Amino acid sequence: MTEMLALYIFMLAAFTGYEIIAKVPVILHTPLMSGSNFIHGVVVVGAIIALGHADSLTEQVIGFFAVALGAANAAGGYVVTERMLGMFKKKEGA
Repeated sequence: MTEMLALYIFMLAAFTGYEIIAKVPVILHTPLMSGSNFIHGVVVVGAIIALGHADSLTEQVIGFFAVALGAANAAGGYVVTERMLGMFKKKEGA
């Protein structure tokens, strides 16, 4: 795959993702975040596989950051989801 084709696919995916997420009502953000956490987990697995096939130092550095940022994003999503769901739990004294 050429660099131009890869850049085109990346830009198309980024634009499509932005347009889809921008039109989501506020009430649906919690269920969508739970679903996106699953997708981020798949992204982390893909980044680990890509890192395993990295040959040059540049590819290894990019792969490392992909794994680290993907894992942080997935973990942060679960933390935010847990806090949002905690708002709907009954208080013990009430």
